[in-house]
Amino acid sequence: MRIPRYKRLVDALAEDIRSGRWPVGTRLPTHRELAAREGIALVTASRVYAELAAMGLVSGEQGRGTFVRDLAPRPGQGADEQSVAADAVDLRFNYPSVPGQADLLRQGLRELATAGELDSYLHYQPHRGRAKDRAAVAEHLRRRGLRVPADQVLVVSGAQHGLAVTAMAALRHGDVVAVDALTYPGFTVLARTLGLELATVPVTKSGPDLGALQQLCAQRPVRAIYTMPTLHNPLGWVLSRTTRERLVAIARRHDLLVIEDAAYAYLAQDCPPPLAALAPERTVYVSSLSKSVATGLRVGFLAAPPDRVAAIERVVRATTWHTPALTTELACRWLADGTVDRLEAQKRADAEARQAIAREALAGLTVLGHPASYFLWLPLAESARADRITAALARHHISVATAEQFAATAVVPQALRLALGSVEPAELRRTLHTLRQVVEADALR
Repeated sequence: MRIPRYKRLVDALAEDIRSGRWPVGTRLPTHRELAAREGIALVTASRVYAELAAMGLVSGEQGRGTFVRDLAPRPGQGADEQSVAADAVDLRFNYPSVPGQADLLRQGLRELATAGELDSYLHYQPHRGRAKDRAAVAEHLRRRGLRVPADQVLVVSGAQHGLAVTAMAALRHGDVVAVDALTYPGFTVLARTLGLELATVPVTKSGPDLGALQQLCAQRPVRAIYTMPTLHNPLGWVLSRTTRERLVAIARRHDLLVIEDAAYAYLAQDCPPPLAALAPERTVYVSSLSKSVATGLRVGFLAAPPDRVAAIERVVRATTWHTPALTTELACRWLADGTVDRLEAQKRADAEARQAIAREALAGLTVLGHPASYFLWLPLAESARADRITAALARHHISVATAEQFAATAVVPQALRLALGSVEPAELRRTLHTLRQVVEADALR
């Protein structure tokens, strides 16, 4: 069977990209240039580029052209932790730790081993957690500015599980959920897995464009909003009380479920009340101990309106039955005896120190982030290409995340998100100096 000419052209261009003859970030000929060069119609040239884009090989940017994409696996598409070379400095993920945490775990396990109720950890637990565990979480939330009865608390297996059980209990396939145009990738992956439609809200340096949110809700049947009001990932903002009250007013006017992600909220002090405190009747508050204690602990918690608790509990039962008793007991002991509070204070100080290192090392570049955050957002120059810069950084054994992983829209800004929490401070300083040199060199191209 004769292969159409445009298909042969697609195959040839794809081979040029995969072989490296056209490196990451290369700007391809315009549609008109390709049509003239190959002697094909303009509509055929557009079809060629559309197929390359569907294959994930190129990306088109309005007003700028078509560029070769980075072909490295994206989070959720490959073995994320393993896709970086062993000798690379990984600035993609945060798993912050402070000295003494291993000893803390060793001591905690010893105490559990001598506890009189050890046998109970081998049995099924209540789906939403034991009463004493939920009480420990409720007291922890009170210190975060959220007063909620223990009966409205559910213990889950990390914040991602909390987001999943909330969405599965409250939303259905095809429901429209408002999200920031730049947002946590874990939620966008979850939403697409569940068949939810994401409607994006433009972002500013200080928060979502609430005027655009209001207009969106007036035009579309939005059912829920996913938001990070306290230490947004990746932009680092903390919404003012006035902005929170405006958001709550929109949610009430349009009867929206509010999913409040507070995974990094512990890093920001003296903040306005959580949305769950301002609108307790419609907000599910989701957090965990993954960042404040350890990513491997996998203990999270929800605070939900009374009329949503039973539905969420049913989904916990359907997905995990209950959070493992051993890790829950360890976590709740640390909540009750002040260990979590002490670790959070240590990590706030650690994050502030790392931010200071980053601001000094990246002096001269525009960066966005909270002064006590474990990450930074680095917008790139208008002429820059994030794929090209990540490829150059890889040659220096540095791995970073691009805006593509955080963008909930087809229009992706040229930017990098830098995780600061998983590298020793001295190495972090050296790495960021190199990163700045690479970015500045790219700007001179």
